[in-house]
Amino acid sequence: MGKSSNVLRVVVDTNVLVSGIVFGGIPKQILALILDEHVVGVTTRVLVAELIDVLSKKFYFSPRKLAHAESLVQDGFLLVQPENVITLLDDDDDNRVLEAAVAGACDYIVTGDADLLRLKQHKDIIIVTPAEFLKIFDAS
Repeated sequence: MGKSSNVLRVVVDTNVLVSGIVFGGIPKQILALILDEHVVGVTTRVLVAELIDVLSKKFYFSPRKLAHAESLVQDGFLLVQPENVITLLDDDDDNRVLEAAVAGACDYIVTGDADLLRLKQHKDIIIVTPAEFLKIFDAS
């Protein structure tokens, strides 16, 4: 399933995943699109670890809830291993998102991060907000 497929491939940044898991709204709708296999969600072990770290330290998820969140992402997302290190942005976490998107041959990065959004695009990967992505998905 590469770019020739009709199914969009996306990296959902940690901030959006956390919002979807903790608060709901549009980020939760995007998570549902991935889990229902309407969209291919792409992630890496580093991004999964970041998600678990944020849910644990900022939202005090119990070990049981953390295990559920981790299995949700690991089972519902395509896990890729980046081959190239990207140092385009000052924030290493943002660079890890770009690496995941490149490794997963993604169409989009969905994020709320201002630095990533300012890029607008990396190679042929378009960087959008959650609301923009839902509009794009609904139009496809």
